[in-house]
Amino acid sequence: MRAVIVGAVESTRVTLRALADAPGWEAAALITLPPELAARHSDFVDMSAEAAEAGARVIHASDSNAPDVLEAVSALAPDYVFVIGWSQICKPAFRQAAGGQVIGYHPAPLPRLRGRAVIPWTILLDEKITASTLFWIDDGVDSGPILAQRYFHIAPDETAASLYRQHMEALDRMLRESLPMLAQGSAPRLVQDERHATWATKRTPADGRIDWTLPAAEIDRLIRAVGRPYPGAFTETKAERLTIWAARPWPESARHAAMPGQVVARNEGGFVVRCGDGGALEITDFTIASGQPPRLHSMLGSAR
Repeated sequence: MRAVIVGAVESTRVTLRALADAPGWEAAALITLPPELAARHSDFVDMSAEAAEAGARVIHASDSNAPDVLEAVSALAPDYVFVIGWSQICKPAFRQAAGGQVIGYHPAPLPRLRGRAVIPWTILLDEKITASTLFWIDDGVDSGPILAQRYFHIAPDETAASLYRQHMEALDRMLRESLPMLAQGSAPRLVQDERHATWATKRTPADGRIDWTLPAAEIDRLIRAVGRPYPGAFTETKAERLTIWAARPWPESARHAAMPGQVVARNEGGFVVRCGDGGALEITDFTIASGQPPRLHSMLGSAR
């Protein structure tokens, strides 16, 4: 079976490796971003060397729906195209060039949480269970019939990095189970139940700004949701911006009178900030643009 892969992140690499390992499958080409556009994805992965090892032609493209890309896909005559780890919608012309057999991936229990920034939203919404989903791409957004779906629980202290890793493991298992069925033409096409559909809107790095007047649990969720491999939650002192990667509840908050956003304690590895509900968070991992130790003032700049 002849496959084309479209993508530029870790899930794309998982797909490339699964196809390279699968008997009877050939990864004919990888359509991916050129290195100079790597900033489009905070989790960008350069797979040029790995694609070459797998015998896949590398096609750099900024727009998967561009005429030259459509021409290249049509000429490759793939049995299936895997659009996994790519932020652009596959328009009808792309699907036609691909022969109509286009498979997508979404790190959510479709039809729930269609859309963008799903891993951060999963943590922000305090979801208890999620799923990875392979589906057949149609005219909608994440709305096509389901090929495979794997559910798993979300830990109370789940981070973007740990959830991302679980999704990659689930994707790898689903691909390795689905590729034989796809080769045989017996893969499922389970129609999504629109009654249960929800949507997640786009997030930007600016949405990581911390409002210290919120409850400690909400701020903690934000820090966990937008941490690595994403841009991170951030706050400011009067002099500099801090990106906060990790925090934990601080049990001594009741013994300190302070305003939201005030630093109430410092230690060798970090500092403690009062939150809007009277709780506090100990900041255990943070960076600043200058690379110098932060000059913490009594009040962080983003307190409302």
